[in-house]
Amino acid sequence: MNVRKDTVNYEDFGAVGDGLYDDMEAICAAHAYANQHRLPVRTKPNAIYYIGNRALTAVIETEVNWSTTCFTIDDTKVENHKLPCFLVQSAQRPYELEILSLVRDQKQLDISLEEDCYVMVTNSKVKRFIRHGLNQNAGTDQTDCFIVQKDGAILTPIDWNYEQITAVEASLIDRTVLYLRGGIFTTLANRGESKYDYYARGIDITRSNTVVDGVTHYLSGEIGHGSPYRGFLSAMRCAYITIQNCFLSGHKIYTTVGAAGAPVKMGSYDLHANHVVDLTLINCTMNHIHERTRWGVVATNFCKNIHVDGCTFSRLDAHMGVSGEYSIKNSTIGWQGVKAIGRGHLTLENVTSYANALIEFRQDYGSTWDGDVHIRNCKWIPSNGDIVLPELFLMRNRGNHDFGYVCYMPRHIEITNLFVDDSHVPEHYEGMYLFSDPWDSVSVKMENQLYSYVACQSLVARQLTTASGIRPTISSNPLPFRQTVWSMTEEEVRHQMLTEGDS
Repeated sequence: MNVRKDTVNYEDFGAVGDGLYDDMEAICAAHAYANQHRLPVRTKPNAIYYIGNRALTAVIETEVNWSTTCFTIDDTKVENHKLPCFLVQSAQRPYELEILSLVRDQKQLDISLEEDCYVMVTNSKVKRFIRHGLNQNAGTDQTDCFIVQKDGAILTPIDWNYEQITAVEASLIDRTVLYLRGGIFTTLANRGESKYDYYARGIDITRSNTVVDGVTHYLSGEIGHGSPYRGFLSAMRCAYITIQNCFLSGHKIYTTVGAAGAPVKMGSYDLHANHVVDLTLINCTMNHIHERTRWGVVATNFCKNIHVDGCTFSRLDAHMGVSGEYSIKNSTIGWQGVKAIGRGHLTLENVTSYANALIEFRQDYGSTWDGDVHIRNCKWIPSNGDIVLPELFLMRNRGNHDFGYVCYMPRHIEITNLFVDDSHVPEHYEGMYLFSDPWDSVSVKMENQLYSYVACQSLVARQLTTASGIRPTISSNPLPFRQTVWSMTEEEVRHQMLTEGDS
């Protein structure tokens, strides 16, 4: 073995790099050596490493530069499709921490730590996110993830009250940033049965303070059936994760039978995050953002603070909640759009969207957003120019299902400089709606609702213009919005009236 003192490469441990020989055992050995000696890994730019069917995971604890190196990940027949090919983890072990109780929005713990700490707490006695619809379920355990500083200060919001905490996970946050750079990965798609049995043969990240820069992921060989993918890049139970300058691929949509016994389309993702605090996506792109046979690439659950800047995606989905700041800036969003539930501040700024709605609040989780929404300098082309009746905010909640929490429309909405291209609309069009009908055209008496859906308090629009020149109205069903204050500036109203008069 000829291992250099400054860097480690895969050939030192027997890798061939011809795209045919299975190099995974050598890749694992190289990273194990690099971890032991705290050395970075550098790969040959012109190599092609084949990763076959064996249940092996390369553990990464040091910096990696894959440059233009190619990897072929063969998922056509594998020993264990749940194991990642690469796992980025901290060299530090789990931290012992005891927390007996918490209250919503608590700011301080009476503790002293060695370093800032990532913490996740669980109360398994309480269920939240009790899903409704074709993929219905009994909910998930109440959880929160947050950052605790050395002096006990809590940096991110606590979403729930915890009279009892059944589990605490804690890890010290590494001071240094670990970089993964480059790498061109091609997954040979699985041939599994079309059912919810997610493949995870990619790169998992559990180390806080990690940056993934310049990874490219392609997908090849999809056929008429297959199992869905959790995410080629997948961050879990950590903080301060940045994904930048990466290319991701949309996955073919397969159909299965959902929990309610009816056919459902399965989500299949290329980027995934669970229980992450401060997730940042910068200058990332995907292919085919308007192709409706391809699923969107991004899904998150239980995250705090998500920032997206300069990205092109078909879909951004905060699935089982995001809290704190959820900001999308300088980006283009395709056919599946922005989907969100949670609480805090949701901001779209300098965004061009081609989705059915500018923002969809997921109806399977109650269409809840407990906080404010800000729309600035955006453009919306409903359904990519198909003939539709535009509804800016899509929401459904009839008040007949317990989601495990009180559901809210956004409390306050501010729109500044939004252009809506409503030039492709049905005949006898009378203007766009700001909100869909939350009751979905079903006759509902609010006093008979078992579970409240708290109305939006105010919507203020400045410079909201439409291609048709017709002033928007609040909803096809104004009853759920009877307590909502809705206004446009006088200047904007005059502009709309002059436009209509000239047409």
